Amino acid sequence: MTAETRTSFKGYFNSSGVAKPFHRTFLLFDGEGETSNARERAIGGHRATFLKWQCRLKKPSSRYADDEGYVPYGRLVDYTAGRSNGCTTWSQSASKEIIALVERKPTTLYIYPESRDINAVSKAVKNGTSLARVGLYWNASCLNFIGAPRFWPKKTLQPIINEWRKSLPKRPPEALPICE
Repeated sequence: MTAETRTSFKGYFNSSGVAKPFHRTFLLFDGEGETSNARERAIGGHRATFLKWQCRLKKPSSRYADDEGYVPYGRLVDYTAGRSNGCTTWSQSASKEIIALVERKPTTLYIYPESRDINAVSKAVKNGTSLARVGLYWNASCLNFIGAPRFWPKKTLQPIINEWRKSLPKRPPEALPICE
């Protein structure tokens, strides 16, 4: 279920020689059932563009400036044809249309299949049954790569995620260089 939107400042980028602010609107999801932790996990949808930070730009007049008068500065990266870190992403034009359709109007989106759907596809693949014939869908190139999908319940997956997080090296935050 879609929830509210939040628009946030991500930094400045160069547009025709002028430093312009980049804001991105994020559509929060309130999952249901097996996806009820969508909000907690910050899963939602947004334009498939991010600002790759390169340096800190001296801009004390910006309302987004830090205590020292700097703002993040970088280049826009459009990954419409690429991958997100778990969020649903759309092209710039599709994003505007989708956000306008659902803003202040909670809407049910069927994006992530539930366990019964994943298990049904897995069973059909293993039995050699045509997915289309039994009313199922799964991306064909994905199936060619993975074989049959597998559903991982939270109680199985969460301990693995927790161990992985603990294994990450502790690194001090790195400061962006000052823009020249």
